[in-house]
Amino acid sequence: MNFHRERSAENEFRTIVRAHQERVYSTCYRFLKSREDAQDVSQEVFMQVYKSLNDFRGDAQLSTWIYRIAVTRSLDLIRKQNRKKRLGSVKAILSIGSGEDEVDVASESTPETELMDSERSRVLAWAVSRLPENQRIAITLNNYEHYSNQEVADIMQTSLSSVEGLLHRGRKNLKKELTDYFTSRGTRK
Repeated sequence: MNFHRERSAENEFRTIVRAHQERVYSTCYRFLKSREDAQDVSQEVFMQVYKSLNDFRGDAQLSTWIYRIAVTRSLDLIRKQNRKKRLGSVKAILSIGSGEDEVDVASESTPETELMDSERSRVLAWAVSRLPENQRIAITLNNYEHYSNQEVADIMQTSLSSVEGLLHRGRKNLKKELTDYFTSRGTRK
């Protein structure tokens, strides 16, 4: 009897992993900008889900709970890396590296457009990394991961109006960062 219960729990867990693994990985990658880190954190997320599944109270949807764990684990790793960087590294927390960590996207573009797109992505990632943490989380989940405002509110454990305010201020701050960046770049030429 016990064997069948364990088997059923394993099957349920496999179903949960299959249903959420791509989105968990994508969410982690958006924050971490590293395939390896995103894979590691995704595994940690599902290990925590497995260990805590019996404690899940159902206050939120299962998917919301899982994505909240993914965001929290990603931010924990960023904070840990940030502490290490303060001790000796000048590298920005969410900067895009040499391009090796980028997700490949098939396109029929020219080298010039690929270079421009790469530069735009790098500058945008830099500007997003300069946002206050809650704005950065809301923008990332909403604009990059395409969660609805309500889903973002559930993941961040805040109200819908708070998320709308974070998104509004985040976009306003992004516009300012990008304007300052391109204005200062234009005066250096």
